[in-house]
Amino acid sequence: MLFSGALTRFGWGPRGEDTLPFVPTRSELSEQITAPDAARFAQVGSTADGLIALRQQRKGKLQGDPLVKPLFQAEVATQLDALLLTNQPFRERLAWFWFNHFTVSLRQGGTRGIVGAYMREAIRPHITGKFSDLLLAVMRHPAMLMYLDNSSSIGPNSPAGLKRHRGLNENLARECLELHTLSPAGGYTQNDVTQFAAILTGWGVDMQAQQPGFSFHAKAHEPGPKTLMGKTFPDGEEGGLQALHFLGTHPATYRHIATQMVQHFIADTPDPADVTFVANVLHDTEGDLATASLALLDVPSKGNGGSKFRTPMDFAVAVMRALSLGQADTPSAPDDPRSAAHTLFGGFAFLGQPLWTAPLPNGWSDRAADWSAPADMMARADWAWRIAAHVKTGNPLDIAHHALGNTLRKPTIEAIKHAGARQDALTLLFTSPEFQRR
Repeated sequence: MLFSGALTRFGWGPRGEDTLPFVPTRSELSEQITAPDAARFAQVGSTADGLIALRQQRKGKLQGDPLVKPLFQAEVATQLDALLLTNQPFRERLAWFWFNHFTVSLRQGGTRGIVGAYMREAIRPHITGKFSDLLLAVMRHPAMLMYLDNSSSIGPNSPAGLKRHRGLNENLARECLELHTLSPAGGYTQNDVTQFAAILTGWGVDMQAQQPGFSFHAKAHEPGPKTLMGKTFPDGEEGGLQALHFLGTHPATYRHIATQMVQHFIADTPDPADVTFVANVLHDTEGDLATASLALLDVPSKGNGGSKFRTPMDFAVAVMRALSLGQADTPSAPDDPRSAAHTLFGGFAFLGQPLWTAPLPNGWSDRAADWSAPADMMARADWAWRIAAHVKTGNPLDIAHHALGNTLRKPTIEAIKHAGARQDALTLLFTSPEFQRR
């Protein structure tokens, strides 16, 4: 039996017009991630387009991101529309979960023009495939290479290193081992970090190519075989490919990503039995993420760890979906401040979780303790009240029943019934304890 409220636990909350059951069947959730990705993204370019815009800005010393900004605005409009309108909420949640796991942030690296393409090109196509393929796509994408500055990592004994007297940058190697794959529980050492950084020398971005993108710079690669976690890898780009496959299929990696998945979908403090269950599925399927994602429906605890507290992103999306904001036949214009996507984008920032702007490479926390301070709750009430003011249709009590199903409490029903105005009734719904959780 699925958990009560599975549509919100494994999705983003129902839209007002949804006919999906509040507790969907296993086959219905399975269909969401085994069917092709239904999301369509309009008026956006490729990673190469973003890099060309960045190159032209730098060459012309243009201030204010005049070429990159429109690309970013287009990504925000179409990707947040997809989030609001998706009829595959489980798949959509997985996409954003894996983006957070492999965080790229606008805070550094000049990634503004390509962060949206990174989501579309490196993350989304692989979230129901093999983890090792997702890992490789991420590690070769210019957004990750620029964010963690791997282009500045040069083998000390390579031709470029000897000429320029420059050495390793361990950022990408360290974060890949610590956050993306093994985790510290995997038992790697500082020497492993250094060796992995040497393996990844030469992995960079060719900004001068006609279609700029990933490039292996042989002259910057540290020559010779390297040993990582007791295993020796060959010289050249092939060594990096083999090392990533080794890490992407390592038992410690499976346990780490199982822990992350259970923590995100089931409970802030994962039950060890749940983690073991999902890790075993990953091991038995050689890292098949679709099978592992469905295994979350069958964990031994049956989700008894309690519902998950909504992050600011979760909360804002759930509010706007409950109010049926955003329309498929009128997509958000990138430069329209009144559009649904722009409203959602502003909501993320107002609530403390600005889009694609995590402060550190470990991404945004999804633990209740990090988002439930009194000031945070006041901000939610303020934002919800302002959003409710612009919605003139729909009975608040009907919206409440549709949004919360059998988790809607009698005190909340009574509060909505006795609210002085429609706006107040909706605000009471969105600030109720049960709406704060998924």
